[in-house]
Amino acid sequence: MAQTSSNNGETDEVLVEERGSVRTFILNRPKQLNALSFQMISRLTELFYASEEDSNVKMIILKGHGRAFCAGGDLSTPFHIIRQGNWQLGANYLREQYTLIYMIATYRKPQVSILNGIVMGGGAGVSIHGRFRVATEKSVFAMPETAMGLFPDVGSSYFLSRLPGFFGEYAGLTGSRFDGAEMLACGLATHFVSSDKLPLLEQELVKVNTSDPDAISAIISRFSHIPKLKEGSPYHKMKIIDRCFSRRTIEEIISTLENEALDKKEEDWISSTIQLLKKASPTSLKISLRLIREGRLQGVDICLVCEYRIFCHVLRGEFNKDILEGFRAILIEKDRNPKWDPSRVELVRDIDIDRYYTKIDDEDWEDLKLPPRSYLPPYAIAKL
Repeated sequence: MAQTSSNNGETDEVLVEERGSVRTFILNRPKQLNALSFQMISRLTELFYASEEDSNVKMIILKGHGRAFCAGGDLSTPFHIIRQGNWQLGANYLREQYTLIYMIATYRKPQVSILNGIVMGGGAGVSIHGRFRVATEKSVFAMPETAMGLFPDVGSSYFLSRLPGFFGEYAGLTGSRFDGAEMLACGLATHFVSSDKLPLLEQELVKVNTSDPDAISAIISRFSHIPKLKEGSPYHKMKIIDRCFSRRTIEEIISTLENEALDKKEEDWISSTIQLLKKASPTSLKISLRLIREGRLQGVDICLVCEYRIFCHVLRGEFNKDILEGFRAILIEKDRNPKWDPSRVELVRDIDIDRYYTKIDDEDWEDLKLPPRSYLPPYAIAKL
């Protein structure tokens, strides 16, 4: 029989079902679209670690309660932390979150993430790095950070850089939303299952007593199908995306898109893509492009370490305060009219981006130190 448990108090933000050899972790902040609080991250870390050490546990299922899987990290607290100048608390949150993500990326047992709803930011971090990602017709994926003065993190420089062609650059720079069919097509999802079949899928998964990924994949495949991509899907525009987003710089990407628009064939889609780029933080765009490009040659560990260092610089705001302006325009006053500084991509120099890669001059700060892991899947660790 299934057992649902929670620790009293704050940790009931993650519920646990124990059914046979399967542990199901349920993100349980539906009113906040299951945004990851510090308590949720700590609890998930505890649960993943305990389940990995428990020989009776063969598989993890991760899902969300309500209409979202997980809309990302809880941004309200970091905003007030940054405004008060206590950036170290934000760094502590990131350290815990990135450590959890690294555990998931190097987990010994299969994880099946049920992505039935919104999947953004931190929600992608705790799912896309797992072995199985099940999308549905209700799935909505996006990494919208550049519109907020941030950059796609949570190890996305690893998984975005491994999408087909230059689709990862397109996704990360524009923050475009993708449905479940598009997630499957580009590899963000491994399977597509209609939401009405999810209860039956879970019933079958909890019957198994194996960690064999082939056996688990076979079960999911019995309920899955390949959905039809909508006519206007950007995945149908891969040739244009590859031509434009393969360019070396943001300036060249925008210029190439503008030249493509003259062709008139995909004028509306190209125009909207250009507008997304021009509305984003110029500094964020340049940081994001560099991270994705470098991520192609790095393991998930190095990607997380780089992202952590850059994010700490962003939290400190010593080079740029776009994060505060983004929070103001998108989350606080909601005028959606941020005033970025610098205001244009051509004003952001390479040397400006280089500074985000330097060690932070603070005696209490240190680089992200990820724990040693005994199981390292292919490409998990970069060769330095």
